[in-house]
Amino acid sequence: MLSPHEFATLMLVKDATPQSDFDPQDLLALADREFITIGAPPQTCLQPRLTERGHALLARLGSALS
Repeated sequence: MLSPHEFATLMLVKDATPQSDFDPQDLLALADREFITIGAPPQTCLQPRLTERGHALLARLGSALS
């Protein structure tokens, strides 16, 4: 189960810019559960991206809140 902070991070990753600053622990937890992938660009920042599983979870959350 994801913590509230990890859920919030997942929602923020969806609209993240390369300069977004995330807690590495939250990113690793989401990556371990295959909700995101973490690509390391040539710069020093990480670039998290939602996986299909991450998009599906956010879609289910969105429909549950509607």
